[in-house]
Amino acid sequence: MQKIGPCLWFDGKAEEAMHFYTSIFKNSKIGTVTRYGEAGPGAKGSVMTAAFEIEGQEFVALNGGPMYKFSPAISFIVHCKTQEEVDGFWAKLLEGGAPQQCGWLTDKFGVSWQIVPTVLPEMLRDKDPEKARRVMQAMLKMVKLDIKALKQAYERG
Repeated sequence: MQKIGPCLWFDGKAEEAMHFYTSIFKNSKIGTVTRYGEAGPGAKGSVMTAAFEIEGQEFVALNGGPMYKFSPAISFIVHCKTQEEVDGFWAKLLEGGAPQQCGWLTDKFGVSWQIVPTVLPEMLRDKDPEKARRVMQAMLKMVKLDIKALKQAYERG
């Protein structure tokens, strides 16, 4: 068990979310589902928590009720080596969700994700501030990030 891990608050969809996320990431596994008992506060037998792991990161999904919602103030970054990876994660996580700017999306549960090519931070940290500026300008115009277009902006000198 990890010392620190995220707990995601859902309104009755914790188990569905666990299955959704573990179906998207190859290196994932479903953990324990805990159900509410006589003491509640949820209905007896309904899912209280659903534990799962994605890429070595442990998560707990909690059915806590309707009082809290997700916001983009917390997001999960998916580092992608290829455009094929970017496109695949983007399409799957976007099902039922909404695209945002600069590689961000909100999935069908309201959780925010950043689908980021690994080459992007490398280009943004370049010692040549003009190259980094061009990459940033290109990225700011994108919704889903395009590695080829980012590299073109970087190399255009």
